[in-house]
Amino acid sequence: MRLRLRSLGVALAATAALVTLPAHTPATAAETPLSQGKAVTSSSDENAGTPAAYAVDGSTATRWSSGASDDQWLRVDLGATASVTQIVLNWEAAYGKDYKVQISADGSTWTDLKSVTGGDGGTDTLDVTGQGRYVRMLGVHRATQWGYSLWEFQVFGSTDTSQPGTCSTANAAQGRPSSASSTENAGTPASAAFDGDAGTRWSSQAADPQWLQVDLGSVQTLCKVDLTWEAAYAKEFQLQASTDGQTWTTLKSVTGATGGSASYDVSGSGRYLRVNGTVRATPYGYSLWEVAVHTGSGSVPPVQGGGDLGPNVIVVDPSTPNLQQKFDQVFAQQESNQFGSGRYQFLLKPGTYNGINAQLGFYTSISGLGLNPDDTQINGDITVDAGWFNGNATQNFWRSAENLALRPVSGDDRWAVAQAAPFRRIHVQGGLNLAPNGYGWASGGYIADSKIDGTVGPYSQQQWYTRDSSVGGWTNGVWNMTFTGVQGAPATNFDSGPYTTLDNTPVSREKPFLYLDGSDYKVFVPAKRTNARGVSWPANAGGTSLPLSQFYVVKAGATAATINAALAQGLNLLFTPGVYHLDRTIEVNRANTVVLGLGLATLVPDNGVDAMHVADVDGVRLAGFLIDAGSVNSDTLLQIGPAGSSADHSANPTTMQDVFVRIGGAGPGLATNSVVVNSDDAIIDHTWLWRADHGSGVGWDTNRADYGLKVNGDDVLATGLFVEHFNKYDVLWSGERGRTIFFQNEKAYDVPNAAAVTHDGIVGYAAYKVADTVNEHEAWGLGSYCNFTTDSTIVQAHGFQVPVKSGIKMHDLLVISLGGKGQYAHVVNSTGAPTSGTDTVPSKVTLFP
Repeated sequence: MRLRLRSLGVALAATAALVTLPAHTPATAAETPLSQGKAVTSSSDENAGTPAAYAVDGSTATRWSSGASDDQWLRVDLGATASVTQIVLNWEAAYGKDYKVQISADGSTWTDLKSVTGGDGGTDTLDVTGQGRYVRMLGVHRATQWGYSLWEFQVFGSTDTSQPGTCSTANAAQGRPSSASSTENAGTPASAAFDGDAGTRWSSQAADPQWLQVDLGSVQTLCKVDLTWEAAYAKEFQLQASTDGQTWTTLKSVTGATGGSASYDVSGSGRYLRVNGTVRATPYGYSLWEVAVHTGSGSVPPVQGGGDLGPNVIVVDPSTPNLQQKFDQVFAQQESNQFGSGRYQFLLKPGTYNGINAQLGFYTSISGLGLNPDDTQINGDITVDAGWFNGNATQNFWRSAENLALRPVSGDDRWAVAQAAPFRRIHVQGGLNLAPNGYGWASGGYIADSKIDGTVGPYSQQQWYTRDSSVGGWTNGVWNMTFTGVQGAPATNFDSGPYTTLDNTPVSREKPFLYLDGSDYKVFVPAKRTNARGVSWPANAGGTSLPLSQFYVVKAGATAATINAALAQGLNLLFTPGVYHLDRTIEVNRANTVVLGLGLATLVPDNGVDAMHVADVDGVRLAGFLIDAGSVNSDTLLQIGPAGSSADHSANPTTMQDVFVRIGGAGPGLATNSVVVNSDDAIIDHTWLWRADHGSGVGWDTNRADYGLKVNGDDVLATGLFVEHFNKYDVLWSGERGRTIFFQNEKAYDVPNAAAVTHDGIVGYAAYKVADTVNEHEAWGLGSYCNFTTDSTIVQAHGFQVPVKSGIKMHDLLVISLGGKGQYAHVVNSTGAPTSGTDTVPSKVTLFP
């Protein structure tokens, strides 16, 4: 932890106080602050020694400090609606020069209590008037190069017990209608768990999963659930709520339960409450003597759709003054800010922009707001280069460009990227250079639904996937260049070259995008295409438009409870750029729900919860966000369909596009599984699942993550699959009739020794493993690379492992030893020449078996 002295202010002293400066007087209220010891969250924490909780612990010897950027916040949940009269901020040396204090009823929609400009640190005492449950400090501009740091954040006032937040002692479930997935026998019906008699019980059949639910008669504010288990209890279960008995929101996920009597505080609303058992503790079923449900006084206001897009979305038009300066300011902050918390989205209204060079750094996206790319014309460049990393583009991650036309000044636009940097729906009126200035290393990348009039020059790019596009030409490639549905693509030549080319993409659907219809924001949701070739625009055939009013616009300070309430109401989600900490799993249960992120919006699950679960329903669209594992192990960061999913979604599949996962790098992260796909027919269209090999919190066990992608559903298609560095299998495919088009992989760098990855007599886990039970599977254009920096003597048995059956076809596989840091003995199973030496030369298999 870095020590900071108040004398840091030497360079900051002697600024004239503005009229909005708060008074530097102690709080007049002598009572304990309403905020003390309450639940608190923040946009970021500088390190583990300065967590958000330290700002409300009543001690002036401990503090919260944020990441070193503007637009940070600290939010406290008072636990109930309160009338707030005074707020005291005791700043450490790193204080807010400009900030706001805000209040909210639901943790989503905020009202300013006080705006402070020209602050000078110390203790700020603000007299305010307002009502709400949540209070936050929203930093606008820092006074120092560090983040924001508060010894104490104190909220004074009185709790309004007439508002939601007071939890009744009465049991709202007693005597209410109930049902269950099963009953053991006629003597243990569902109703026995709600009859108020501790001598009667419900018990289920002896199988997982099982559920028990009660109808409360109307939508209620839910605040606590008491469970009294019989000897046959649940080891793992969820408490869930629903407004209609069909679509469920998880209020609490419980693991490692020990039975007996237990009470669980919850926050949410619903007419129906369900106990959903997933793992039994005994060979018997689930058995409950009693379930009691407690409600708050008053109703929960509905979550509102629409609204503004928040402070990190920069909307411009051709007449915007100092437009180049806006691009340059964000780039200066984000160019090398690889693991920072800044997130930005530029939205360009239709029109013609002249002389612009939008350089894109980390977590920066640029998109046109027309319905078609040519509606937004840039006579200039969108540039990604690698000057920040001495001409090496292999770490140019997490940025994007979308839905505009581009006429480069020099004739060629430079897009020198690595993973997680999609180039979608772009019309380049010229050529495209995929290498950095100086032609240093590059390791990308992905193009879809784009038209490049000139020639694409990969030059030093090691691998690339292009889908449903057109190019004027393609000059070369290093290892693995794969094309599907690309007009002008080079012919297949993998024996002596890098090319794998399929004339069409079997199934595809373009990513949803935001656009302007007059002055109204809408989200266009493209239709599914089969055997696609070339771009989808300008026809946009079969797509639908959704008004912004049908989206909950998620902004800084939003809670998982509010996000789930919005989903339960039938709203879609639009995440504005930011970092969102989740204390519960986001539950996407409604068919055709759109979850769209702007500016690489980032979800961080806390305390070991999963980040997101998608039900086994039709047509969910997940797009444009990053999931960053928390420091407590999550079982599965993203789950598409529960275990055992079997519904047919071939007519309307769920799609996962530009959804990225990171474990470590920004700090310690842990997850057993990154992504698990249980639903049939899902489409994974461009993902990078990355267990970090550099950054903070990196080590074989420090950021342990066993599996990158597990596919259990049938008929799943992956187009543009990047998965790297997992402790066991990077991809484990168990569903039937799976297909992958383009796969890029590096095995974990930090394997301590061969013994650590030896299993079943095999040294090393395959990068891509098709389960022995699978009968049909096909894949094209797959590469795996090893770089065993801890022990370069490791010889991995193979890059790919598949059952040898007539229905298994693997096309164009390669393995590479990067500079001789470890080797592969074979390409696939026991087939393919070993890698050798330090020459970084691929070993290939064109067809297996």
